[in-house]
Amino acid sequence: PLGHSFSKKYFTEKFEKEKIEDCEYDLYPLEDIEELPDLIKSEKELIGLNVTIPYKQQVIRFLDEIDAKAEQIGAVNTIKIQGKKLKGYNTDYIGFKESLVKFMGPNPMPEKALILGTGGASKAVKTALDDLHIEYQFVSRNPTEGQLSYDLLNTQYSILSTAKLIINTTPLGMAPATESLPDLPYHQLTEQHYLYDLVYNPLKTAFMQKGIDAKCWVKNGLEMLYGQAEAAWEIWNQ
Repeated sequence: PLGHSFSKKYFTEKFEKEKIEDCEYDLYPLEDIEELPDLIKSEKELIGLNVTIPYKQQVIRFLDEIDAKAEQIGAVNTIKIQGKKLKGYNTDYIGFKESLVKFMGPNPMPEKALILGTGGASKAVKTALDDLHIEYQFVSRNPTEGQLSYDLLNTQYSILSTAKLIINTTPLGMAPATESLPDLPYHQLTEQHYLYDLVYNPLKTAFMQKGIDAKCWVKNGLEMLYGQAEAAWEIWNQ
């Protein structure tokens, strides 16, 4: 789904603004991940790639090397090409972690968090929380062992009262379905809660609005998006 690529717009504007004239950021839609080696062979000037859904896991077997964090997460969204060698990284993790630290500012990191959703993005979030020593539980519509259900959250209010950080990694609330939101007991929210939504379109989601109504701290995923792009740029220029 590259038609609405954030990265193409971001890097094109970055190159213009910073007067970087020897770089170009292009889109390479692949029907199948098996096309990757041929793409790299045919595009001799490629120094790096971003990888998007649905290939963040599938691309790993094409790499010669993988960064330790990306391996831990089990997903790659950035590739550096050096000669014929491909090394994979996960800058979603970097973008989220840096953004969360800024979001918390001078306030102490919460001891417990809820990660809504168990898809690819949740893995980068989990690794960042591990690094920051924040305990977390996953919340899923189809929970497996050790995960929470939304039904449980709506009956055991003590869970939300102790988990002060709630991170939405699901696409709920994303345009065009802007009215959708995770099924939480929002009346339990307090001024001590932090709601972080990885969705960035719209900039204020229904999930965030519930937080605003309860005087919570809220943040969308735009800064994370910028952060992962800048981290990729740094990797390609190392």
